[in-house]
Amino acid sequence: MLRQLEHTDMGAAAQVHRIAFDHAMPWLAGLHTPDEDRWFYRERVFPTSHVWGCFTGDELSGIIAFRDGWIEQLYVRPTAHGRGIGTELLDVAKGANKRLELWTFQRNARARRFYEARGFVLGEETDGTRNEEKEPDARYVWTRAGR
Repeated sequence: MLRQLEHTDMGAAAQVHRIAFDHAMPWLAGLHTPDEDRWFYRERVFPTSHVWGCFTGDELSGIIAFRDGWIEQLYVRPTAHGRGIGTELLDVAKGANKRLELWTFQRNARARRFYEARGFVLGEETDGTRNEEKEPDARYVWTRAGR
């Protein structure tokens, strides 16, 4: 089931983020505490973004946060990979925007393949000095095909 998340879902969204982030990028694991993750979602993500989630039964399996042409967060629990959840969430953002941009880390090969397979093209790569993790990153861009 896909739906827009409410503030009561904030803790679960922060948990999905942390589990998926640490799984995809174990070299960055432990960067933030669960309390810091909840603060981030409460103070930064929910007030500024549309936040949607995909539920498998009662469990939140994946999340996307997007705003004004940007995908801020997209995470799927590792146990739910390969079920189309990321694509479904991405389609929500694509349906609401004509153009989307996002950042991912250069070493996150799985994410890069995922976005490229769904029409995103590489816009630029940086050395990571502008992100909190100081990890080289890549900006991707998607534009809806003209009608």
